[in-house]
Amino acid sequence: MSHSDQALDQVLARIDSDLDTSLARLFQWLKMPSISTDPAYQDDCRRAGQWLVDELNGMGVKTALRETGGHPAVVGHVAGDAKAHVLFYGHYDVQPVDPLDQWETPPFEPRMATLPDGRKVISARGASDDKGQVLTFVEACRAWKAVTGSLPIGITFLVEGAEEDGSKFLPEFVEANKDELKADVALVCDTGMWDGATPAITSSLRGMVYQEVIVRCADRDLHSGQFGGAARNPIHVLAKIIADIHEESGRITIKDFYDGVPETPSQVLEQWKQLNLTEEEFLGQVGLRHSAGEKDRMLIEQIQSRPTCDVNGIIGGYTGEGTKTVIAAEARCKISFRLVGDQDPQAISDNFQAFVEARIPADCTVEFIRHKGSRAQSLPQDFPALIAAKAALHDEWKVDPIVIGMGGSIPIGGDFKRTLGLDTLFVGFSLDDDRIHSPNEKYDLKSFHKGTRSWARILAALAS
Repeated sequence: MSHSDQALDQVLARIDSDLDTSLARLFQWLKMPSISTDPAYQDDCRRAGQWLVDELNGMGVKTALRETGGHPAVVGHVAGDAKAHVLFYGHYDVQPVDPLDQWETPPFEPRMATLPDGRKVISARGASDDKGQVLTFVEACRAWKAVTGSLPIGITFLVEGAEEDGSKFLPEFVEANKDELKADVALVCDTGMWDGATPAITSSLRGMVYQEVIVRCADRDLHSGQFGGAARNPIHVLAKIIADIHEESGRITIKDFYDGVPETPSQVLEQWKQLNLTEEEFLGQVGLRHSAGEKDRMLIEQIQSRPTCDVNGIIGGYTGEGTKTVIAAEARCKISFRLVGDQDPQAISDNFQAFVEARIPADCTVEFIRHKGSRAQSLPQDFPALIAAKAALHDEWKVDPIVIGMGGSIPIGGDFKRTLGLDTLFVGFSLDDDRIHSPNEKYDLKSFHKGTRSWARILAALAS
């Protein structure tokens, strides 16, 4: 049978009729505590990976559990009717569950729940991030195989087990197996919708630079009564450096920081304006009212398409109970930069370090700890896979999908581009209130059901 509109209709009907069975499969997977950051769960991670291997092999996808330097990766291959071939990426590991006492029910005992607004949701750790999202794609493939005996396009599955632990060994794995992982485009399901009724395609991701700064002054903690007023205080030094990073306007003052930062296309800006994202709506949900970003930019630009610098932590001096009047010997901070366009992580790191060093007094020293950086990623608006996916999502949701940037970073997309030469299409169905990384994680039943139907349509669209 060809992958005609009639075949697609039958596939969608199969997804509808098989929903309860699909949920039962998801619940099996969610029961496995595949926490990648805790060595105590090493066997559970392997078991969760093997579960997916068995499911894909049962669908006729030649799949194996492949060793990395850490938790194993699931790799599978299946040919399709069209010449097009995609690389699908997701992850089977999950975040730790702490604090456990804030969960309404045990995190690895999945259940269906009904929210006060009437929405039915799947409640469990990993329901949204990322087992539920991965299963939307797998179940779409299962339906195509069941109805037509084949898939519209060829697919290579790459589902890792250590995304929540920084994907430490995945870049090496991709490099070592780059011939096997060749494809036309990569698909990543670890993103979300604009809202519960409006799907989204993430066409750009901000990159990342992360540094730790340690300022040292005296060779020991000092009595502030004896040395105060004369001895240099590293907390003061570090605080002044941090304050110098931003102008009152919100712009970042580091040399050449905005090199490579593009202007968002006017047609995209117009679409974003129509979304009317307000400070009250976005910041009000976290108890804030006023944007602190660049004053000449819309709020939605600040969180999606503009570069940022944030201090993620400050450590120094006495922080215990009661008082202790000391001048600390050292102070440290952790700072991250979110990058856009063609900003160079290496240049940003170098210029930031020069910025800090220029502000270190003569009798103080500074040490830097650099962490791995990643470039920003973006797709052109006329990218064929993007156009196909937009049409498929419109057919399913009956509204135009929002093409957005994502404020966060998904480094694997950069690895796919750098190592495999692949552009990545980010399509996911999570919602802002899914509480990923938090107690009581959930995934809307609508997201799971219509997400599966959406992937079925996207596969057909990519074939043509």
